[in-house]
Amino acid sequence: MNKLFTQMVLAFICTVATAQQTDSIAVKTDSLNKQYERRDTIRIGNIVIVTNAGNHRQTGNNTNITLRRKRQGKLSNISTNWGIIDFGFANYNDKTNYAAATAGGVLVNAPGSTFPLGASDFNLRAAKSVDINFWLFMQRVNLIKHHVNLKYGVGLELNNYRFRSNISFKEPGLSPYAGMAAIPNAYIIRDSISFSKNKLAADYITVPLMLNFCSNPGYHNRGISLSAGISAGYLYGQRNKQISPQRGKQKNKGDYDLEQFKLSYIAEIGLGPVRLYGSYSPASIFKNKLDMRPYTLGIRLSNW
Repeated sequence: MNKLFTQMVLAFICTVATAQQTDSIAVKTDSLNKQYERRDTIRIGNIVIVTNAGNHRQTGNNTNITLRRKRQGKLSNISTNWGIIDFGFANYNDKTNYAAATAGGVLVNAPGSTFPLGASDFNLRAAKSVDINFWLFMQRVNLIKHHVNLKYGVGLELNNYRFRSNISFKEPGLSPYAGMAAIPNAYIIRDSISFSKNKLAADYITVPLMLNFCSNPGYHNRGISLSAGISAGYLYGQRNKQISPQRGKQKNKGDYDLEQFKLSYIAEIGLGPVRLYGSYSPASIFKNKLDMRPYTLGIRLSNW
């Protein structure tokens, strides 16, 4: 009887020990599984790398890696771009009637001259006639699902026209030629000396307004971006800068009969990270007689 009781006790102890060992192994296995299910996430730009994602398990030295693109956040309805710079070329389409400009006293020739001022005197050095613009900011307002936007801003336009000839711009006053009466309006002469540098600079405060189309909203350096509209500029500075051996460097600021306001058609195209701009004014930059319609073309350094 005692022998039978002893055998029953030993059997019970073995059963309990086996159950405890099984539970311990299950806990360790579950702990390992949870350890292997931990996620390590790395973000590189818009790419997300997840190691051991989901229920994949690590076996030996093998690691499961999942690649996916980071979800794009909600785009703002108004975005601002600060400190934009343009580098380009400035020129004009010359429609002047030079006979009428001479008769109207805008072009003044030396007495007895057999070669009056004409279109050739206003030819530009195209490579040195530059357009440099500094835009304080530009904003883009969402109109239709960020594909169609309203774009506007404010900045400075600096147009520089470099002449091949030796013309000089003069304010109203005494004639440079003896025996001629005072001239009541701004005028232009062919000077008696040669200039190594001769340019007319016109500086504007400008407000552009454009309708913008963007093929890939949220990714500024991908897809195509097109903008077109108008700009209004206010002339705040004009000068005739000249350099010569006889007179040295001269920067003559004055009123040379330039229009106070300039209205232009403008456009911009972005192909990936490259942005080009252009403008054309259908009206002359001069008030009287001279009909010169300016245009520009260049590269824009902008985020969008």
